Amino acid sequence: MRKVLTECVRAATNAPSLHNSQPWLFRIRRDTVEVYADTARRLPVLDPDGREQLISVGAAVFTLRLAIGAAGYRPSEELFPEPGDPELVARVRAGGPAPVSPAAEALAAAVPHRHTNRWPFAHTPVPAPVLERLRDAARREGAVLTVAGPAVRNAVLDLARSAERWLRARPGYAEELARWTGRGVRHDGVPLWAVGPWDSLETVPIRDFTSLAELPRPAEPFEPYPTVLVLATEGDERADQVRAGAALQRVLLTATWQNLATTPISQLVEEPVVRRALTDPGSGLSAQMVLRVGYGRVVGATPRRPLSEVLLGRRNAG
Repeated sequence: MRKVLTECVRAATNAPSLHNSQPWLFRIRRDTVEVYADTARRLPVLDPDGREQLISVGAAVFTLRLAIGAAGYRPSEELFPEPGDPELVARVRAGGPAPVSPAAEALAAAVPHRHTNRWPFAHTPVPAPVLERLRDAARREGAVLTVAGPAVRNAVLDLARSAERWLRARPGYAEELARWTGRGVRHDGVPLWAVGPWDSLETVPIRDFTSLAELPRPAEPFEPYPTVLVLATEGDERADQVRAGAALQRVLLTATWQNLATTPISQLVEEPVVRRALTDPGSGLSAQMVLRVGYGRVVGATPRRPLSEVLLGRRNAG
């Protein structure tokens, strides 16, 4: 069982995270994997409250659960099982043998192919049935995914550009960005080749990871009418943020399965004033992430931390 769960942890490390910080740790105890938030990898400037970190860990928890199911076991999870240990986010157990559904098999197969794509997408609308599959993926994890209409989309993109300016004015922002960007051999962060170009049409706001690099950033025209999705939850407690991460990963993997490229526009939810502006007081929903989806070129995988860094030893493993 340990060998199976070790491979499931390996799959979970492919989850998305802010600046590819990979802020998680795992411990295997018999038939259970404990998932921890690695607080040393939280981004204090962009994520002072740890919300983005919990979304990242939630995405890893979902991927772990998916991998256990794809391995032929019935997964179950418990969030924040130890009130005195807030860094222990989840326990995921591999239960008895269970059949693997074709949908779960397809999502699991999509895990190594899901990558953030910061390049222009084709000027091709995403079909309504495909968007409905993405909405259904969010619903299955207790979240709501909304497709922004033209007016809302334009307002959201304007807010994203404002959020980017405000974030750049934060003390320590440039230094934090530099920590997670760069050349050389490393197992985390955003390599320069994954940054992507500027949008010469100035429509799509792509975060500039090259501001501290010596290389000029190229410019290309992006799609003029991007498809923008807003992921929200009914609450905004820590457990809701973990569930938002699970919903985000299910949506991203479903998009990958449907041959869609995806880009989180996380600046919108990193600036509290902008995040509140995305929330509809009438619905009571809390915006957790904004995504751009479309048909784009194939991009490579960003680096991942080795298991030796994320898998804790057998100490106190029972």
